[in-house]
Amino acid sequence: MHHRCPADTADVAELLITELVTNALVHTDQGAEVSARLAADRLRVEVRDYASRRPRPYVPTADDGTHGRGLVLVQALADAWGVDTPVKAGGKVVWFELDGALAMYDTA
Repeated sequence: MHHRCPADTADVAELLITELVTNALVHTDQGAEVSARLAADRLRVEVRDYASRRPRPYVPTADDGTHGRGLVLVQALADAWGVDTPVKAGGKVVWFELDGALAMYDTA
């Protein structure tokens, strides 16, 4: 992603992907699938798992250690995010979008 996106966008995307995949693996026991679409003005990443329970962001306390911050980070850093429930296959898709995804490089 770093060769196609501005460095700050790629860094945020990598952090948010890591958080969503970690949530899927920690809170379900059925794995996860990641897909991404990169357009001129937007990056959309989807993380699908097979558990029907919808994630709920909450503000972690000091006693939570490093747990509980994934969706808080997604809320804070993504330009848009949400949860979709596929009709046929079950489970859910947690997604986020980042604006300004493609870097404009000077080729001269």
